Amino acid sequence: MNARILLVEDEPAIAEVVQFALVSEGFQVVWRSLAREAEAEWAAAPYDLLILDLGLPDGSGLELLKRLRRHSDVPVLILSARNAELDRVLGLELGADDYVTKPFSPRELAARIKAILKRVARPAVSPEAPPSAPLMPDSAFAIDPVRAAIRFQNRSLELTRTEYLILKTLLAQPERVFSRAQLMDQVWPDPAASFERAVDTHIKTLRAKLREIDPTLDPIRTHRGLGYSVQIRPRV
Repeated sequence: MNARILLVEDEPAIAEVVQFALVSEGFQVVWRSLAREAEAEWAAAPYDLLILDLGLPDGSGLELLKRLRRHSDVPVLILSARNAELDRVLGLELGADDYVTKPFSPRELAARIKAILKRVARPAVSPEAPPSAPLMPDSAFAIDPVRAAIRFQNRSLELTRTEYLILKTLLAQPERVFSRAQLMDQVWPDPAASFERAVDTHIKTLRAKLREIDPTLDPIRTHRGLGYSVQIRPRV
């Protein structure tokens, strides 16, 4: 693998272990110890994945994640000594793809990174690729799996990777009720490391983006105690 990884970690000993493990797996790793250095680095060059510590000398890693998610859906793996459930939930809700606690196994870390990159990989678009097609003639949605794009009411949705995968899963079987656990199995690289509240957060942001296009429609339905489904035809 030649994926480029930005490591944001303020402890040199840990950074050295991570770099050695990932370079041995064929990754390119750039290490930065401060939040401001990391922001400057990802603004200057593209990266395939970010490994993020939460306790940085010049700021919170969670705040750094929030700023990143305003304009990028680059995969993020949090690597932190904080192992409380609240920290894990918050990190995932803010858009992290995985959360690994210290002390950690370098081999497991490399395996988790490979799983994330495999899940987010997108096939190349061929010139002959067909345009987005509606799921049904009167559907409000059109999906293009080749381009990893979804349209709603003939307008493109600006989705993060996680939002795209959740909506794609719901659209694959319209009207079917998916539990939170089923959505986690389809979307997260390691569902066991995630929390059901993270699903609710992404559903909330999805609804907000759909309302921006058409405030009169609310195609994602909540089934209390069960989960979520999607209605693909505009309601009359």
